[in-house]
Amino acid sequence: MKLLQLAAEAWDRACQARRILAREGLVYRDRFLKPRKHPAVSIEEGARLAFAKLLRELDLEGEPHPGYRRARHATEIA
Repeated sequence: MKLLQLAAEAWDRACQARRILAREGLVYRDRFLKPRKHPAVSIEEGARLAFAKLLRELDLEGEPHPGYRRARHATEIA
């Protein structure tokens, strides 16, 4: 459940950044009038990457990820 919550929060963060970028644009001018990448671009990129990684970890559509280790129950250990 925690991974699902984190994925939803990452998606929300990416959406927030996209709304800011739609309103303010991808580029801004610094105090020397030099064009710079808007900070929300990096926020959106990071949130999208986090979302994609979390979705992969959740593996909602298929078999468990090969690296996923389930806790073994005491009855399975014997």
